[in-house]
Amino acid sequence: MIKNNSIILTLDAGGTNFVFSALQHGKIISDTVQLPASTKTEVSCTETIIKGFELLKNNLHSPISAISFAFPGPADYSNGIIGDLPNFPGINGDYPLKLLLKKHFNCPVFINNDGNLFAYGEALSGALLEINETLNNNGNPKRFSNIIGITLGTGIGSGIVINGTLLKGDNSSEAEIHNMSNLNNPNWNIEESVSTRAIQRVYSEVAKIELDSILMPKDIFEIAQGNTEGNQEAAISSFNEYGKALGYVISDIITLIDGLVVIGGGITAAWKFFAPALFEAMQSQHQNSTGKFSKRTTIKVFNLESDTDRQTFLKGNVKNIQISRNSSVIYDTMSRTAIMRSKNGASVSTSLGAYYYALSQLNS
Repeated sequence: MIKNNSIILTLDAGGTNFVFSALQHGKIISDTVQLPASTKTEVSCTETIIKGFELLKNNLHSPISAISFAFPGPADYSNGIIGDLPNFPGINGDYPLKLLLKKHFNCPVFINNDGNLFAYGEALSGALLEINETLNNNGNPKRFSNIIGITLGTGIGSGIVINGTLLKGDNSSEAEIHNMSNLNNPNWNIEESVSTRAIQRVYSEVAKIELDSILMPKDIFEIAQGNTEGNQEAAISSFNEYGKALGYVISDIITLIDGLVVIGGGITAAWKFFAPALFEAMQSQHQNSTGKFSKRTTIKVFNLESDTDRQTFLKGNVKNIQISRNSSVIYDTMSRTAIMRSKNGASVSTSLGAYYYALSQLNS
């Protein structure tokens, strides 16, 4: 793991609030600063971001080394130029946010996608570290090097870390899984089935009511729980459809990237309602033109939120092969991956990812 005394300022740029943090040695070292998100114009957005970092900086007793944070795309993240943002109406492209902040604070500034930084945080200080430590403590020689981070909220985001290195595309368009194909409708991308609006749409269709955009996934979750009045069958169906679509997407991703999968974001609170359909979809089979069936994934997929699955996953199938009288090799023959929820939470892991990403750039 990267170790450095640098103090890095980070930002969680949500549509409602901007939350600013200071990190050192992989930990938040001061009270966070929260300001209402100002996105009506580029000027107001810049002023709010500068104000938040200034307030945070003034609470510290040591100089900062860099600013590093997640910001929505599309963007040219290497150059820190933000594109046309649908959820930030005042930002319509060619917004040189990195240069504006660098000029004001006179320090290095790094901006990246939230899905990327979530995955990086989970790789260096989250799920990947925890799983490998647990395998080691259980005497299992198996180790994982790659992780796929998936964030579930208004839409779906993702990031990929391979052997400790964050995957960065040539056009800042790596891991844009929201544009993957949708099994439910060839004209849709996957976000039409894995998003807030998808849960709202399915609920209204099954309940046979007019679509109500005020009814959020949290409300539909409470209906599914039986805690709030509403159509419980429709609520459960909405999460079931969500999980099925997500399962097909993850199956495609792990076909290309052989690694662990960690999921974060507000929708994970409804895990018990969408996870069964997710794993059922991943365990389904392909059928070729002659009618022959084959597994959807080439490696076995475990649910680490299940105690039984977790024990089997950690145990694996360890063998000791004798090569000669004084030489042998111990290895785990079980080809597998696992899906788990983030223990840190998406916001914390994204901040950690921003912190470690800045250190990796400062040390390069």
